[in-house]
Amino acid sequence: MAFPAQLVTLARRAAAAQSLDPALVCAVVEQETAWNPWAMRYEPLFFAKYVASLYTNNKVSASEAYARGFSWGLMQVMGQVAREVGFDPLFLSALCDPEQGRLQSPAQEIRRHGWRHLARPARLEWGSQSRLPSPGLSPQAALLVNRIPL
Repeated sequence: MAFPAQLVTLARRAAAAQSLDPALVCAVVEQETAWNPWAMRYEPLFFAKYVASLYTNNKVSASEAYARGFSWGLMQVMGQVAREVGFDPLFLSALCDPEQGRLQSPAQEIRRHGWRHLARPARLEWGSQSRLPSPGLSPQAALLVNRIPL
């Protein structure tokens, strides 16, 4: 498997900015999206638990609410979590643009929550309030760390 050099470079910068091992950030990207920056996935349970009430109470539009129920980009940041930490572009699809530094927030979350989320076969937890996270590293992703050009 060839790793996209430009995206690996961006992942390394995000890791360095948070004093993280670049192999960790690269492994999370590999596991979450296989280096596809345009990856997105609707998470209906997350939406029901954390976002639906914002729409039903007229705090956000239907489009914004559903966008907050998606995970976006290389590290699959939840739209609601992005808004909670101050992500303010008009459209959450901007989370898919790796050139805009969208690897930074997930790397900050790994730094804040520590390695404990990777040491168990559970899930990574993104964000301060939202707790329906993206999948953690599989054994296959852990093996990929040795193949990522760092």
